Amino acid sequence: MQSPQFFTLIIGTEILNRRRTDKHFDFVTKALMAKGYKLSGSFIIEDDPALIVQTIKFIASQPNPVLFSFGGIGSTPDDYTRKCAAIALKDGHLPVHQEAKQIIETQLGGRAYPHPIKMAELPKGAKLLDNPVNNMPAFSLDERFFFMPGFPEMSHPMVEEILEKLIPENKTCYRHTLTALCRENELIEVMEKMPKNVEFSSLPKLYDDGWRVSISVASDDEALAKEAFQMYIDLLEAKNIIYGLNDESN
Repeated sequence: MQSPQFFTLIIGTEILNRRRTDKHFDFVTKALMAKGYKLSGSFIIEDDPALIVQTIKFIASQPNPVLFSFGGIGSTPDDYTRKCAAIALKDGHLPVHQEAKQIIETQLGGRAYPHPIKMAELPKGAKLLDNPVNNMPAFSLDERFFFMPGFPEMSHPMVEEILEKLIPENKTCYRHTLTALCRENELIEVMEKMPKNVEFSSLPKLYDDGWRVSISVASDDEALAKEAFQMYIDLLEAKNIIYGLNDESN
């Protein structure tokens, strides 16, 4: 898979109304950072079928997307994700996945019916993901769309296993940062010259004694990262603006 763009889809009205606190965004960003990658987007949405379908379709329309979706794959009436994934990515049908059916029956016995067995109704072509807690299957589509439970203790080990398969070798990201005693508009002329494959950010903050701006430059090309960062230093020194270099981090 070339240059994947990673997305999270966090589904749950209980997060938006603050009955639960999201733990997925922080976990996924750190897991990706350890591999040298970052999220391209993260969505927290309510349990609304039309919204879920449209969000999955939007993510799927991006170049080389990888989706980690959390929540809504159970058997209660508000668990829409299995059906929505089928509509957004396949033919809309939910045939019974025989392996998933067998797992659920083995785990639950007679308690599998009438409701839990519905979790075996999966989009066409679904592949199962191992659940390390209770073996109830999650699933993936096309080896890039991963649909997992909303429970972090179940889904986070799945994410780690997926990333090990997708990214067996970590990518090094070369990052340089500084803080300058100025407004960020003093540096716009350099920002406009940043190469497309250089990630940069400008974070201004107003203190009692005036403005400061933190500049971060990163690239998987070590020489390019240094070159881009030097452009900021050259401008700051030409304008006699005081700045300090921060610790570099990958």
